[in-house]
Amino acid sequence: MHLYAATNNGVAIARSVDGDWKFGKRTLEEREITSIIAREGVVLAATRQGIFRSDDAGESWQEASDGLEVPHVRWLAYHPQLSDYEFAGTEPAAIFYSVDGARSWHACPEVEEMRDRFGWSLPYSPEAGCVRGFAFHGSRAYAAVEDGAVLRSDDIGASWQLAPGSAGKRLHSPAGGQIHSDVHSIEVHPDSADFVVAPTGGGLFASRDGGKSWNPIYRCYCRAVWLDPEDAEHLVFGPADGVDRHGRVEESYDGGSTWRAIHEGLDAPWSRYMVERLIAGGDTLFAILSNGELFAADIGEWRWRKAIPNAGSINDVALMGKWN
Repeated sequence: MHLYAATNNGVAIARSVDGDWKFGKRTLEEREITSIIAREGVVLAATRQGIFRSDDAGESWQEASDGLEVPHVRWLAYHPQLSDYEFAGTEPAAIFYSVDGARSWHACPEVEEMRDRFGWSLPYSPEAGCVRGFAFHGSRAYAAVEDGAVLRSDDIGASWQLAPGSAGKRLHSPAGGQIHSDVHSIEVHPDSADFVVAPTGGGLFASRDGGKSWNPIYRCYCRAVWLDPEDAEHLVFGPADGVDRHGRVEESYDGGSTWRAIHEGLDAPWSRYMVERLIAGGDTLFAILSNGELFAADIGEWRWRKAIPNAGSINDVALMGKWN
């Protein structure tokens, strides 16, 4: 099993050895890698200047941005049931999809039309919002737009519209079943295409009807959540009291009604950073912190350990291969 870490200085590659991760090499050096995905022998790395593809486990790379009209890619994802079907979310906010393993990309112009119509924006960038998360379930797809909306597709991501409970415009005091507009990521449970959860700038929101109505289940600032595929009521979550302020890791076994801290091995709560992403691989959950550190824990045991500390500042991770 190999772990590919998207860092501020290229792709760091590590190998699983006796339950630990051993740093191996660094490729695509001197490039900031914003997101990374890996499967079926192919690795895709996103940058501010487009996408790169490796067909030899990261040894060599080729540009893979044909048709990608917005070069700053914030998030990559692949459809879990469809081979060679990838998605790229960009800054400013746009969505591109590929049906040939990133050899060519196709724009979804309706996303850019919504971006301009609703005036999506970012507090830290002059660009018009960004797409920073995807979730897939059969023909259903969801996308997270910061600061903008939840988008929904019912044709495998070929076209997108607002999820009914998402206003599209800036909405930081949602009411009546709507969701906060500052959406940071999104997850759908494998049991149902209608059960979707989204961390936002105003808390963790859940929908049981495909995004038609949303229920706030944790009021906070948050960017990351993991849904247990074996138990729809089990969530792991990275709440904070504000941007990079008093970040922590908590879990719930009752769908978010009650929470408990899972901090063994962590110096948490952290005063000046928080959980940026939660990514599962096998029986391991990886927590990427906003300061670039990577921690790993066996799911259910929650004894966190630092992973590949010499990799540099990490933005994303992907795994490929077989566990030892």
